Amino acid sequence: MKKPGKRETINLFFSAFLILAFIVCGQFFSQFAANLKGVDGTLSVLGQLVTVLIYVVFGLLLFYATRVGDGKAVKRFSPLTLIILVVPALYIIIASMAKFMPLNNILASTNGTVSVIVSLAGVALGYGIPYTFFSGFELESDEQPAEDEDAAPLEGGIEADILESQADESAETAGENAEESEEAEAEDNSEAEAE
Repeated sequence: MKKPGKRETINLFFSAFLILAFIVCGQFFSQFAANLKGVDGTLSVLGQLVTVLIYVVFGLLLFYATRVGDGKAVKRFSPLTLIILVVPALYIIIASMAKFMPLNNILASTNGTVSVIVSLAGVALGYGIPYTFFSGFELESDEQPAEDEDAAPLEGGIEADILESQADESAETAGENAEESEEAEAEDNSEAEAE
């Protein structure tokens, strides 16, 4: 692993500072949202929405803080990430607020705060949305290799090693066979001379 340069160290410092500053601001907005009570004394839908949005933005910050790199961003669409991460997180958030949806009695807040499952779903949603469309960064090489269709294929590799070891083994076997045949001829000659 290469040692981070001055630019990467500064970026990591600002990313850490941004996340810590957001945690402080998130605490302030969470306290504000906790005071928004509904008619029945539980957390209102607006208070839940503000709290969940805080966690979604925190997930976005986590994505961009952990996905830093050199080069250009690799864009791709990942339906697997969308199905496994984003859709369930979105369902958990909606089901916690909508009383008519299944699992509302499990996911809804009971003590005036957003449940841990809903807050984690907010972070997963914030992290999963950009992760569905961006996977990371790729380095741009300074030297673009010239693509020549008539270029000779690369030599070596595993196949060359295997062929070379087989050639060595066959040479050793041939040498051993030659020695054995010479010894057999010598024995035959000595037996013939003895007679």
